Amino acid sequence: MLPKVNQILHIQVNSIDEDEAKQEFKSRIADQDDNCIFMEIPINEKTGRLKKLYIGDELSAYFILDGGMKNYFTTSVQGFTDDVIRLVKISKPAPETITKIQRRSFLRVPAELEMAVKYSDQLQFIAVTDDVGGGGISFLCDSYIPLAANQMVSCWLLANYKNGQIEHIPFKGELVRIKMLESGRQQVMMRFAEITDRDRQKIIKYCFERQLEIRKI
Repeated sequence: MLPKVNQILHIQVNSIDEDEAKQEFKSRIADQDDNCIFMEIPINEKTGRLKKLYIGDELSAYFILDGGMKNYFTTSVQGFTDDVIRLVKISKPAPETITKIQRRSFLRVPAELEMAVKYSDQLQFIAVTDDVGGGGISFLCDSYIPLAANQMVSCWLLANYKNGQIEHIPFKGELVRIKMLESGRQQVMMRFAEITDRDRQKIIKYCFERQLEIRKI
């Protein structure tokens, strides 16, 4: 059963930032067509703050039926409309993908991969990831590098697969949070702002291989 107009959606954003990923937001379905759902800007009921979403953001959502049963699905932000009020356009799930069990869109695994980062012609450096997922990456770099939340960077990730294949995966990322470590380095959490589906699948494939490797240890 698909959600209907005026139904409430409970939403979590699949984010590399663990604190953000735990936050739940609420929205109302304002309209829908054959392919998309148009919902109001999600709000955090605890803080009363609206959640700013971006095209490509992956969401875990559920709606509640009359009997109190939660129905979960995953979706992504497709765009925005500014008719009478601003609405968020998300992809409509296929009925068979709606489940009674919550599923995360993306797997995240600890992994050390080399990554080239470019902020400007004057600021380019090599970083090492410590956490990789289909929605974003966490990486470590020297603390003297001037980075700040909301910056956009161009990246090239070097992924090594079990069969010996090596992929250079390009994407643009948005820095979400920066944490200074006792080691003197900084940990940077970044979400994918622009990445092709093909390149995202390459990262997800690596994550599955890495997860199997960890389980064998």
